[in-house]
Amino acid sequence: MPIDPLLSEVRARWTSWARVPVSFPPAGPPSVAVSPESGLCPPGWVGVVALGGSAIATAPDERAAALVRDALARLPPAAVTDPAAVRRALPVAELLGPAALAYLAAARFRPVGAGAPAVERLPARHDALRELAESAGPQEAGEADVGGVTSPAFVVSEAGRVVAAAGYQLWPGRVAHVSVLTDPGWRGRGLARATGAAAVAHALAAGLLPQWRARPPASRRVAAALGFEELGAQLSVRLAE
Repeated sequence: MPIDPLLSEVRARWTSWARVPVSFPPAGPPSVAVSPESGLCPPGWVGVVALGGSAIATAPDERAAALVRDALARLPPAAVTDPAAVRRALPVAELLGPAALAYLAAARFRPVGAGAPAVERLPARHDALRELAESAGPQEAGEADVGGVTSPAFVVSEAGRVVAAAGYQLWPGRVAHVSVLTDPGWRGRGLARATGAAAVAHALAAGLLPQWRARPPASRRVAAALGFEELGAQLSVRLAE
């Protein structure tokens, strides 16, 4: 059966970020490659990315790659980014994720309609973004990372204070990695969707592929409302010594 063009495009990006030759297999266990400089995970970690029922993984050295190759081959395809299953199969010291990976084809974009909150534009790294991050707390601010956007920031303000913001970081391969953050006291009012839509529209106008990587269900619902399609998940693993 032909592969969906969006899935094919996304897989090509992730194989390039592995920084060594690797490909998503048509069937069977994940392809595991040795890549000390892998962009699939933090340095020294194992990175696993599953997309469309197939997966690739990178490991920092040959010993780790052999361990990962054997462990993941014994897991069902749907379990290679499942933290519980991976913990049973590998000696895990620490995990990051899993994060759902969602992408948007331009034709599927659903912008907000009339009556949506007014969205303004600020320069990237504006002080207002730092203040918003402080209001959200370190965990949520770190997850969203609106302070790291390279695009303009698209914001909703109330009484002179930014209460929601979105933007994107330009990743290699012309991918727009979208970041969205709303002040905890202002959630449930459609602000994330309004600011996220503005950021996505800007990315599409620049010919970029929007990417939405998230764990919280609320963030994933915003992505779905904008037309993003979840294609898989990403998990990073630090192996125990």
